Amino acid sequence: MANSSKVTAVILNVVLMLSLLLISISSVAESRFLGGHGMVKEEAAGILCDLVHGVESGETCSGVVEKFKLNAETFTLINPNLNCDALFVGQWVCIDGASN
Repeated sequence: MANSSKVTAVILNVVLMLSLLLISISSVAESRFLGGHGMVKEEAAGILCDLVHGVESGETCSGVVEKFKLNAETFTLINPNLNCDALFVGQWVCIDGASN
């Protein structure tokens, strides 16, 4: 009786492992077939910075925009994580670049 229950447990484990493998393979195949659509994927921002400026004492974002004759919208696009209310001396800001 003990041997038959061990054999049943082994068979059940093999069936469960094969089922898991089959589900994994079909998920990968489906995502490749759909070109990755349906998968959560974070895209890179696509920002290219060619020139930076170290913030000086008393400078503001608008001051940097004026100083380097930049477009305010472009400045914001090439500095997406910049908090203009919390600039600090020596902070690097992008002053020439592009965003996709």
